[in-house]
Amino acid sequence: MIKLLALDLDGTTLNSLGEIADSTRKAIAAAENAGVLVTIATGRRFRDARPLGIDLGLNAPLITHNGALLKFADSGETAAFSTLTTETAVALMEIGRSVDSHPMVSTDPRGDGLLLFDRTSLETPALESHIRWSDRLHGAVGRNGLRMVDDIASAVGEAEVVHISFSGAVCAMESLATRLSDTLPGRIKVLKTVYPRRDFTLLDILPPDASKGHGVAKLASLNSITRDEVMAIGDNFNDLDMLEYAGTPVVMGNADQSLLERPEFYKTLSNDEGGVAAAIERFIF
Repeated sequence: MIKLLALDLDGTTLNSLGEIADSTRKAIAAAENAGVLVTIATGRRFRDARPLGIDLGLNAPLITHNGALLKFADSGETAAFSTLTTETAVALMEIGRSVDSHPMVSTDPRGDGLLLFDRTSLETPALESHIRWSDRLHGAVGRNGLRMVDDIASAVGEAEVVHISFSGAVCAMESLATRLSDTLPGRIKVLKTVYPRRDFTLLDILPPDASKGHGVAKLASLNSITRDEVMAIGDNFNDLDMLEYAGTPVVMGNADQSLLERPEFYKTLSNDEGGVAAAIERFIF
């Protein structure tokens, strides 16, 4: 019996237009009405995932920042979080500065979330893109979640840091990722999102215990739910440990072929064909 349903967001719950299909919305509501806890597990920051959580009326904390922060969308109550140590966060600032890479720092896990950056970061494509996207998502209110500081290293030393991002050319970020992992073994987790055609890579630096799988396991434990009672649906490699944890792992039809070929994963339709709704209907009802 499924008691917890964890849904990836982009490429899974959202279709290719970035929308929630009516069939998906109805299936999620039906699962909740049947007593299932439903959550979103996403790499997005809490502030950016929250509107969708509220829109769907989810009854469980959102799993955000790739599992580093669990927080209720409606009330803003924090259920659990992991942070980088102050020493590690400051070391990350120093290493990034040494290669002229400027960070975006996610803080304030007990509040609505705050993204810190310094003046030099204003010139980075990732921050420019985030500000434009945040304006579309939140309007002017989104700017409350952004703060420019004079000295990012000093600001980091005084904050609870959930997540640090660096961005730049693919080769430079590959080198930085290797250096970070070699310099801070066991103290960080490095996730890479690579766009070869744009020669652009986004590095997400997280606490070592942060992942979607850890987040789902933490939420299950908080609710005395076993992994056999967990269903997870995803489409990408950052969903892999969540899928491997769940007793009922489901891969979207639009997933990478290597995930679709995993024999232990169930397959459903694509995100444009109502794959989430089809999986809920198959395994929960």
